[in-house]
Amino acid sequence: MPSAVSERISIQVSLSGYSFTLRPSGKRSPWLSPESIFSSKELSQSYDSVEISLLTPKCTLVPSKFFDSETGRAALADVCPLDPEDKVSYVEIPSVDAVLVYSLSVGETLSGVISRMVLQKDGSQAPVLPEMYYLIQAIGELREYNRIIASFRDGHLFLVIAQGRTLRLANVFDAPDFTTAEYFIFLSMKSLQLNPEVSTISFRTPVTAEEEISLCRYFKAVEMI
Repeated sequence: MPSAVSERISIQVSLSGYSFTLRPSGKRSPWLSPESIFSSKELSQSYDSVEISLLTPKCTLVPSKFFDSETGRAALADVCPLDPEDKVSYVEIPSVDAVLVYSLSVGETLSGVISRMVLQKDGSQAPVLPEMYYLIQAIGELREYNRIIASFRDGHLFLVIAQGRTLRLANVFDAPDFTTAEYFIFLSMKSLQLNPEVSTISFRTPVTAEEEISLCRYFKAVEMI
């Protein structure tokens, strides 16, 4: 008998709410308010695999050969402000031979609530990891040579650019609106000498119809993953 189809859910969380994507159906939600978690049937069931990401701007990528767990906090403090009580963690990303140093201390509790609600079928809770981790992991899923993937919410643009499997950029930009986010996307591509007219940009967070139309004026295509 053929094996059962694996049911997966990917949930992204920020200060203003959350969104989710179901696999293999591809069903995507719009950006939802925190209050809706208790009425969402998709969050009241278990899955074979659960991914929960927090859109934390407190993250930095360190090449594995330079990473030292004793100085990880200092490395993160070099690129973003940290409060004394902020907990700093790290996760290895072997595909890019680097370690992502991050803090989930951004003043929200929604990600923890969702982690306790949406269980994996073995009864375990999925860890909450930074959005940047999943953006970098998604590079391997993109088919084109120029691989541009982003998330945008609550004043922050998360952007990863690779050529083939070579990571060229992984950064978080302060962007109070989508027009500013577009500016940083095009500035980053220009600095890497990449032509948007022959490139596809992929987003993990929902984009509005107006935002998609705006991007399509410059990019060959816009995809949601």
